[in-house]
Amino acid sequence: MKGIIYSPHLEFRLKLRQIPKSLVKRIFRTSSERYFDTLTRKYIVVSQVKYKNQMREMAVIYEMHENQVVLITIHPLKFSQKLNRIKSERWQII
Repeated sequence: MKGIIYSPHLEFRLKLRQIPKSLVKRIFRTSSERYFDTLTRKYIVVSQVKYKNQMREMAVIYEMHENQVVLITIHPLKFSQKLNRIKSERWQII
């Protein structure tokens, strides 16, 4: 893999949500929870991290292009959001 690219949308969201870039990279590289979203055709990694003084599940959405990964966005998951998407088979475990 040649590299990881941060999309302009991700850069905007990081600034808006006051999330350090290092957190996104850590979630992407270390998370064991990986999914494919059958609706958006994007990949997702999910990890439990400290965000705004609380432990929260955060999702990083990305695409893969040949030898590059494009990180698209990051957001905290609502309580049952992940479970509902897995149960409905929208998110498939990879």
